[in-house]
Amino acid sequence: MAVIGITGGTGFVGRHLCALLKDSGHDVVIFTRTPMKQHDVPHVHYAFWDPYAGKFDLVYLKTLDAVVHLAGAGIADKRWTKKRKEEIVHSRVHTTRFLVQQLREYGERCQTLISSSAIGYYGPDREGHSFFRETDAPYHDFLADTCQQWEAEVRQADDFLRTVIFRQGIVLGREDGMFPQLLRPASMGVLPIFGNGRQVISWIHVLDLCRMMLHAVERATIQGVYNAVTPHPVSQAQLMKTIAKLKGGIKVPAPIPAAVLKLMLGELSTELLKSCTVSADKTVLAGMAPEYDTVEKAARQIMKPD
Repeated sequence: MAVIGITGGTGFVGRHLCALLKDSGHDVVIFTRTPMKQHDVPHVHYAFWDPYAGKFDLVYLKTLDAVVHLAGAGIADKRWTKKRKEEIVHSRVHTTRFLVQQLREYGERCQTLISSSAIGYYGPDREGHSFFRETDAPYHDFLADTCQQWEAEVRQADDFLRTVIFRQGIVLGREDGMFPQLLRPASMGVLPIFGNGRQVISWIHVLDLCRMMLHAVERATIQGVYNAVTPHPVSQAQLMKTIAKLKGGIKVPAPIPAAVLKLMLGELSTELLKSCTVSADKTVLAGMAPEYDTVEKAARQIMKPD
């Protein structure tokens, strides 16, 4: 049994990871700015941290064997205004810098830092290029630059911790993210198709992402950067057709032209319209093959009745 700290532990991925770590016999400490609103349960504790105010519960910090760093403002939660883009960067770069500084000074027991990143690091698919791999060069746009800065802060811990970075694909799950936003119109008989619908989505089921993180916590051989995606990316239109097939009934395709998406969402629309085809080879070879490796398996699990 180890003591695992989680930043961002009250979010979509964090809640699933907390449950998995607890079920696997670990104690969990969730660091949050609102611990008083939470309630400790057996093997799960809530502790205060506020990286913007430079505050951390050092009592709990000193008990940690590993940290999983998930904190960060949602990429697709709001339109990318100048202010929102600053929030996205700051919530990743500053919080990671603060976390590494605190671990360096006070985390003498901690051996491992696992951090999220995103496949936005790679940018859109490039002509003549098949799958993005972990060794590929980064792109240069807002999201790619954010990922580079984010990962650079994680790597500041390389000299005293085992560091693992998961470049996450689109995370599919029932409670949050892209899937419920697509399922709602499908429930009304409408299948939204973004642009031409041929853009490739490299994705991962939230439960498989959490299993990858657990694997990295428990195995000291896991180190460096891994793409957290399945081996089977799909087009956006294929994803919608799978949802329609499992949902049943008549579904009417509703193409949303790229120009309309750009008008509605601004720069954020590029993330809905671009293809990003990412390899899972390194992740699978490391023993982290996803259980829900096809979009039909993932959608079936997400859509099954409680």
